[in-house]
Amino acid sequence: MTQFNSHFTSNLSVNEFLLIQEAGFLPAGMVAGTSIYHIGVQQSQWQTNEEMIVLSNALYHARDLAMKRMVKEAEELDADGIIGVRLTVKHLDWNSDLAEFVAIGTAIRDAEVDWTVDGKPFTSDLSGQEFWSLMHSGYRPLGLVMGNCVYHVAHQTAAKWFQSRGKNVEMENFTEAFYEAREMAMERMQSDAEKLGASGIVGADIHEGNYAWDKHMIEFFAIGTAIAPLQDKHYLPNPQLILSMDE
Repeated sequence: MTQFNSHFTSNLSVNEFLLIQEAGFLPAGMVAGTSIYHIGVQQSQWQTNEEMIVLSNALYHARDLAMKRMVKEAEELDADGIIGVRLTVKHLDWNSDLAEFVAIGTAIRDAEVDWTVDGKPFTSDLSGQEFWSLMHSGYRPLGLVMGNCVYHVAHQTAAKWFQSRGKNVEMENFTEAFYEAREMAMERMQSDAEKLGASGIVGADIHEGNYAWDKHMIEFFAIGTAIAPLQDKHYLPNPQLILSMDE
């Protein structure tokens, strides 16, 4: 039987820590990965809606590096998985071409069952409560999946600008660009999940940001946890009334 360390660090709340234990796991330690990445340059067409492929690839690769380094730390702790993963990115004040990507979460492990995926700890942005609910309902996390798209929104011609000035009118170039960029980010996240053999993605979210680029350039970043069933039949616990004793 695996022996757990008596001392650990985690970003779990008290309730999360207790629920993780109730699900049969204990925290092995807080794990993190980082990547300071130089963002390349790509020229855009002034009046064209188009993906900035160089920038899309750079941001995905930088996040992937941070994730892999976090997983490496979890492997060193003999962990089965990582929950509560948070991915952050910020440009460095002393060089706007550099960005720091950080992945951080709590590594957990089971004393009896191997929950790794292809020999590596699974990753998930689920909270302790969400992880407990998922496991008790007959599902398990396979991995944190993501997709992104950096997109350039075409500028309006002078004629269109004068036509829309002072009027209530849809900005079709922005509408089309935002719709297409979101769809591309979502499709790439779904492709990541398919590679893991997942049955679906829970907790999916889409973030927007333009970092230090032109105001007509924006990134859509989709992220969620890919899951798979543990069995054909699933049990959903009945809700229970809990009364707080606090005044």
